[in-house]
Amino acid sequence: MSKKNSNVLAIAIMFFLFAMISFVTGLQNPMGIIVKSQFGASNAMSQLGNLANFIAYAFMGLPAGFILKKYGYKFTSLAAVAVGFIGVGISFLSGVAESFAVYLIGAFVSGFSMCMLNTVVNPMLNTLGGGGNKGNQLIQFGGSLNSLAATICPVLVGYLIGEVTSETAISDANPALFIAMGVFALAFVIILFSKIPEPELEAAASSKQPQESTMQSVSKALSHKNLVFGVIAIFLYVGIEVGIPNIANLYMTSPEVGMSAGVAGTVVGMYWLLMLCGRLVGGAVGAKVSSKVMMTVVSSVAIVFILVGMFLPETFVKFPAINSNLSFSMVDIPLGVVFFVLCGLCTSVMWGAIFNLAVEGLGKYTSIASGLFMVMVCGGGVLPVIQGAVADSFSFIDSYWVLVAALAYILVFALYLSKPTVSKSSK
Repeated sequence: MSKKNSNVLAIAIMFFLFAMISFVTGLQNPMGIIVKSQFGASNAMSQLGNLANFIAYAFMGLPAGFILKKYGYKFTSLAAVAVGFIGVGISFLSGVAESFAVYLIGAFVSGFSMCMLNTVVNPMLNTLGGGGNKGNQLIQFGGSLNSLAATICPVLVGYLIGEVTSETAISDANPALFIAMGVFALAFVIILFSKIPEPELEAAASSKQPQESTMQSVSKALSHKNLVFGVIAIFLYVGIEVGIPNIANLYMTSPEVGMSAGVAGTVVGMYWLLMLCGRLVGGAVGAKVSSKVMMTVVSSVAIVFILVGMFLPETFVKFPAINSNLSFSMVDIPLGVVFFVLCGLCTSVMWGAIFNLAVEGLGKYTSIASGLFMVMVCGGGVLPVIQGAVADSFSFIDSYWVLVAALAYILVFALYLSKPTVSKSSK
């Protein structure tokens, strides 16, 4: 009974950390609107904070996996939360200094924290669920809280910004930054006094076999072809998940549409809310529907949604939104954006399903695989910058071709490249 209660507490903590990842990462979306106004940044440059946040994964992904393997889940969680507090604190100082460079440093440091937290929560939930469909189910439920935090973030910061003017500044987002710092402080205390299972540390301690070197572990993990193709899929997926709402937000607040940041944030929040709905459904059916089938369906539908959104006539439709004075109303938004928002239903289950397929058969190398996944999360910074550059050169709508190509690869991964296979040279 005590072990069952311990698992319940561990799952609750991992869910809590899942939400923190999304809230802090989501800050870079509305902050892109702020820096575009305050510093006169281009569409591509407005995504540099997002890039800095995600490129940190490329530097910290493998080290985070090694830290997890050596010191366990609790130590890694505490270190990640402490770094997150510092990163958000630097973002606050960037408002005081009115410095774009300091803002980028804060985003970069925050990215280290988000990477370490991601490295912990995914394998932990997968392990607590026993792997397979049950492991995927727990990750999907954790992702639901992740989406809830992502829904709140752009609405909250959009409300704080209000109408985008020449006076809009980073300091406008201070209340959201204070909330994040407070939650990090609370999380540190909760984790410090909680008992978290350490299955891999216990297995390593009881094993009489000599421990492999870091490079041997990485090499053995990469001998699994489904992992190699899976980390590429994760790189593209995170870029898709972030790129859809980020570029839509820039599009809606641009002069050609002219929406306020608060209203546009509500629309973007609806994307994350649909991700929440999708993850709840994914969690409910995750034990019955295979990850392969789930991935095949949602990637196909996402391609259709984006193409429909791109080729629909440039007309406006009514959409529910919260105004800057917190009143509810129906606002006019581009019809194509509605279909971009609907993609949240599709991207909702992709992370858990890709992770589940990619680590199938890895066993003790799962923590190393999690580190490799974190390296490739930098795609969430790279693809939006590419999208922003395409938007600068062509149009916001044309930039979505980048995501269509990425989704096509993910569909191929689900259908053909996700079968667990070990390269002959490793046998």
